[in-house]
Amino acid sequence: MIRLLSVLAIAVLTAGIAQAAVVTHQVAYTHGDVQLQGFLAYDDAGAGKRPGVLVVHEWWGLNDYARGRAEALAKMGYVAFALDMYGEGKSTEHPEEAAAWMKTVNSNMEQWRKRAMAGLEVLKKQPQVDTDRMAAIGYCFGGATVQVLAYGGADLDGVVSFHGSLIPPTAEQAARTTAKVLIGHGAQDPMNDTASLAAYVEAMNQTSIDWQLIVYGNARHSFTNPDADQRGMAALAYSPAADRRSWQHISLFIDELFADK
Repeated sequence: MIRLLSVLAIAVLTAGIAQAAVVTHQVAYTHGDVQLQGFLAYDDAGAGKRPGVLVVHEWWGLNDYARGRAEALAKMGYVAFALDMYGEGKSTEHPEEAAAWMKTVNSNMEQWRKRAMAGLEVLKKQPQVDTDRMAAIGYCFGGATVQVLAYGGADLDGVVSFHGSLIPPTAEQAARTTAKVLIGHGAQDPMNDTASLAAYVEAMNQTSIDWQLIVYGNARHSFTNPDADQRGMAALAYSPAADRRSWQHISLFIDELFADK
């Protein structure tokens, strides 16, 4: 019995150590006079510098969903930072409030870009990060945000936008873009209809950007978020299949970005 208890104790201790490998903590920073609070996640068992991945939240703000994505990336061996686009790390469950917060940011393209850049700079300053290997992932409002970063010439190897607005770059923006682009789109997303999708493809075909578009069948807006069905919005719906497949596509995309670095 004593031996069995000892084995169980060791098993519990080992499990606790494994779970404790991913370190998370809040990071306070500023953009102008706005106080921001992001969320950093990394595996402290990793040795040496690792690629950094910026995570940009949906229009709801920096909530558990965005933090969970950062932790998942940390478990994959990356240093992930979920930035704060609204201030004080706040989030909401009310669409009207979310829309108002988003408008305060994206109504000015240059300020929008700079707010995102402030988060990217925080990630770059982390001692575990290899700044030569950087990517950004965004969802919904965050998906549009990472496109804005790329078109602004941010020093990123690639950006991923899932169920974000489709933003075709101007010729000037395309010329500044060095990041590869992956877009994940729900085929039944009413917020990005067929016409806007076709216009996006046509515009991107006029650029030299390395881009790809994946359309997930039977998927609406916010298809990666398990809480989507609880928001009371007909346009939103969680798709377990699209969520699983899109995460696999993220993994493949990021692996390819850093394969030769």
